[in-house]
Amino acid sequence: MKALLLAAGLGTRLYPVTKDMPKCLVPIDGKPLLWYWLTLLKKAGVDEIIINTHHFAGQVEDFIKNQKVFDNAVCVYEKELLLTGGTILKNSPRFGNEPFIAAHADNLSVCSYADFIQAHRNRPTGTDMTMMTFITETPESCGIVECDSEGRVLKFHEKVQNPPSSHANGAVYILEPIVVDYIASLGREKVDFSTEVIPAFMGRIATFNNNVYHRDIGTPESLEIARKDIKQLGEYL
Repeated sequence: MKALLLAAGLGTRLYPVTKDMPKCLVPIDGKPLLWYWLTLLKKAGVDEIIINTHHFAGQVEDFIKNQKVFDNAVCVYEKELLLTGGTILKNSPRFGNEPFIAAHADNLSVCSYADFIQAHRNRPTGTDMTMMTFITETPESCGIVECDSEGRVLKFHEKVQNPPSSHANGAVYILEPIVVDYIASLGREKVDFSTEVIPAFMGRIATFNNNVYHRDIGTPESLEIARKDIKQLGEYL
């Protein structure tokens, strides 16, 4: 299994923390956010980790070069942001005809990624991707899923008032090659994953609930909460 970490965002909501650094290098208990992603994925046996960069790309590249333990990680510079679907398509040749992880690395998602991979291998019949989910305290600010008894996503509600549940999309996926084929069929470089790809796969998305820890660290307040919470998650790192 290989992985694509989406780490090119500007981190505007986290300003001024991101004034002089990319969001993926924001420190949490003395270590950059990206360190947690690389550690968790390596622990799960992920063979290669591709990191797409844009904002302060040189800092990310220097971090990877100086972390010899992450010799399975490589940076790919994105001159113009292509949105999630476009970035997946651009880097898809690296994955061959195999499933791969695609994750928004501006969140802190701690769990057993080996269990996540195994859940995808054992996913319900007729599904082409597995979406990591979590229970949120602010469902109106998240993408909320409705699932059948086997965990297939039947409906998706993107940041709506009064959503039907608290079962949210964690923006971490394992994708089969058919998903890349669909993105390519749209015929565009820039493709939004949540509005253009997910709706096309309703009934074909399996779920894996992350019951350990997931937090969007998009604001300084949320970042401070993550910095306190991470001290309780050492067994997973």
